[in-house]
Amino acid sequence: MQEDDLNSCCAPDCNVDDTLISLANGVSLRLITFRPGHKSPLPAVVFVAGWISRIESWQKVLREMTRDFVVYYIETREKISSKVPENANFDVNTIGDDIVQSIEHLRLEENRYLLFGSSLGATVIVDMYSRLSIKPCCLVLVAPNAEFRMPLIWKIIIILFYPPFYILLKPWVKWYLRRFRLNVKKDAAQYAKYCRALDGADPYKLKPAALSFSRYQIWDMLQVIDSPVLIVGGSHDKLHDPENLKRMTALLSSSSYVDLETNSRTHTAEVVEVTRRFLRTHGMAEKS
Repeated sequence: MQEDDLNSCCAPDCNVDDTLISLANGVSLRLITFRPGHKSPLPAVVFVAGWISRIESWQKVLREMTRDFVVYYIETREKISSKVPENANFDVNTIGDDIVQSIEHLRLEENRYLLFGSSLGATVIVDMYSRLSIKPCCLVLVAPNAEFRMPLIWKIIIILFYPPFYILLKPWVKWYLRRFRLNVKKDAAQYAKYCRALDGADPYKLKPAALSFSRYQIWDMLQVIDSPVLIVGGSHDKLHDPENLKRMTALLSSSSYVDLETNSRTHTAEVVEVTRRFLRTHGMAEKS
């Protein structure tokens, strides 16, 4: 993105730094740092968006969040901005290792930052939590994927899929999402957002990622999380099963669930206010 685009994704007085960070595993990830023009007692935010998610999808959230949070927005390795070695893995565990290394690179203080993730990004946060040497004060998980449902026919298509032909497959993926996985009547904006993400995706990274996700489940990862957790979901969001979100909430030792009804509402300033309220409830909003 150009700097002007990033400026449209933050509060007016923010300083924006857009860079690539090099990790020990040979991967380079895009890191966008937003710093408000004033000091704030609130914890910093490490922001991990969903699979192939584009930053403009989070424009409304970031504009509100960067009013008083320092935000480290990390684009994960499956996104087009990353540089990865040949034959790199794109499974949840490996993406999580990248985030662990990124947090170490940022030199954040124990309990002075929160992990904010959406969809696959939220799943990655849960998966890598036990490997963190620097623990966060809490987790905010927006519609985390507990498991990835993929019909057998789509697995076969992906296995046979040749990345240069992505332009031919893409309309069928959009049709499948619209017809079977998304509630377009309730939330047409969600479909438009995923179409934009698919249009800007790297097909050479999509294939190995999709195949690895199809075998993943989150349930065994939940019991090790000892930080407070806020799960934000949408009861009309068919792609992120609301019943799975409620089950995750029940299995976590210290958690709360907020239903914002649609995926679109979870991508607005409303989710930031829910986060602020959660921090106040747990006494984390006034630390200096």
